[in-house]
Amino acid sequence: MIVVRSANTSDKDKIAAFQMSMALETENLLLDSATVHHGVEAVFNDAGKGAYYVAEADGRVIASLLTTYEWSDWRNGNILWIQSVFVEGEFRGIGVFKKLYKHVKSMVLDEKNNYRGIRLYVDKSNTNAINVYSKLGMINHHYDTFEWMP
Repeated sequence: MIVVRSANTSDKDKIAAFQMSMALETENLLLDSATVHHGVEAVFNDAGKGAYYVAEADGRVIASLLTTYEWSDWRNGNILWIQSVFVEGEFRGIGVFKKLYKHVKSMVLDEKNNYRGIRLYVDKSNTNAINVYSKLGMINHHYDTFEWMP
């Protein structure tokens, strides 16, 4: 049975390891371990940065995601951005992300005064993820993401 819960500080190392694995797997990037650990810890030290959620199977953390906030003056509320999603390989394709997504979606529905919706970004070549998001009822709007990273 898969259970979704808010992450706690005892999950920090596992979440950091997930992020290191994701960067290597998806972008062939070797991230600096200390930087990632400090970045994960920063979220636990400052709730304004976001919140982590984890999925467990038999008490073992098998997946995580991060939500961050985008203020929308158009909607007078926060949009939750789903970021840093990682599901361990052996647990992919069995609905783990779906459970995490439903958890976040229920937060939006339960706290309509605070949250106005959910967004995420996906690499255009990640067809597996695009299919999953589409099946969950998410739509690819007319926005493209631009970035600049020094």
